[in-house]
Amino acid sequence: MAERKARYADIRPYVTPDSLDELSGPTTGVIELPIGLDWSERRTYDLSVESDRRLMYERVIREAMSADTLRRYLDRVLLTSIWPTMYLPRRVKASWESRFPVLRHVG
Repeated sequence: MAERKARYADIRPYVTPDSLDELSGPTTGVIELPIGLDWSERRTYDLSVESDRRLMYERVIREAMSADTLRRYLDRVLLTSIWPTMYLPRRVKASWESRFPVLRHVG
């Protein structure tokens, strides 16, 4: 039987806020993420465009190294509205849903 190697997503530490109510980031406008959160060629996201909003939230949740970063870029209402359609590593999704059971039931 082949040994299963750990993937980075399986061992990487992910952060969550203490409460979803802390998330009071922008809800409108065009946001440019710093290179530490998004090193792609396109780092700007228009929050009025659903696909932009979802992609930005996915990147921030996956790459944030502090709850302060989450608070700066995420908004509780926007997060809960797009949560069911977000593509996140299983460990991240499970961690957030374990900490915030309301996310399991949105959609």
